[in-house]
Amino acid sequence: MTRIDYSQQTTIITGASSGIGAAFARELARRGSDVVLVARRLDRLEALAAELEATHGIRATAIALDLAAPAAGRTLAAEVADRGLSVTGLVNNAGFGTDGPFHEEDPARLADEISVDVANLVDITRAFIEPLRAAGTGILVNVASLAAYMPNPGMAVYSACKAFVLSLTEALWVESRGTGLRVLSLAPGLTRTEFFDALEGGAYEGSYQTPEQVVQTAMRVLDKGGRRPSVQSGRINSALTVLPRLFTRRRAVLLSAAAGARSWSRSLTTVG
Repeated sequence: MTRIDYSQQTTIITGASSGIGAAFARELARRGSDVVLVARRLDRLEALAAELEATHGIRATAIALDLAAPAAGRTLAAEVADRGLSVTGLVNNAGFGTDGPFHEEDPARLADEISVDVANLVDITRAFIEPLRAAGTGILVNVASLAAYMPNPGMAVYSACKAFVLSLTEALWVESRGTGLRVLSLAPGLTRTEFFDALEGGAYEGSYQTPEQVVQTAMRVLDKGGRRPSVQSGRINSALTVLPRLFTRRRAVLLSAAAGARSWSRSLTTVG
């Protein structure tokens, strides 16, 4: 098994201003990777970049970008090229969720959710997949969710978005075999981040992981050569993904609805 020499890597992390994205940035910088930090809040990115450069002696580049805007991937690729950066890795972490009955959701908010969680994840991945495959030495991590494994009444769009991310990433895992690029879909459960600030009902009750624990789950798989296309963070969370397979899809979604959307989400909602 060939170990990744992170000192030779430059990795983009989206949603890097806090939570899982910031934890990925710190871990990759600790391993020696240069990082490109992408999110809307430039002040936070610049503060994190300064911290990483001072602590680890790597190059950290902050790029402010609205990931709900059209063609964010192509915009980001042009910005990266203008700065003379050669990217070998990508962590698509940016995302947010909405909750509530679908017919009561704000259409504009749903459109932004799909743009960030799906459309621009695709656009960013497509913008960088060829140089990543050509380099063949880095990682491609797409942050999905335990919600990807089950239709989630009350968070219908979010669950559907994350199911798309899971399916796409597992397909890219197969397509990238033999290139040296390690591809992984990461599914966190409840994690202590700012994710719930965007939800009307606030945080759920339940057992939370830290962003650092979630990142370590991904790194363990990647360190073993990326032999798995997807991973869930936490043993209990892994077991929960098996439950829908025990029932017909009709029965599974009815059970989810009977449990109540927010109750089910206490176990199956990620925070990316």
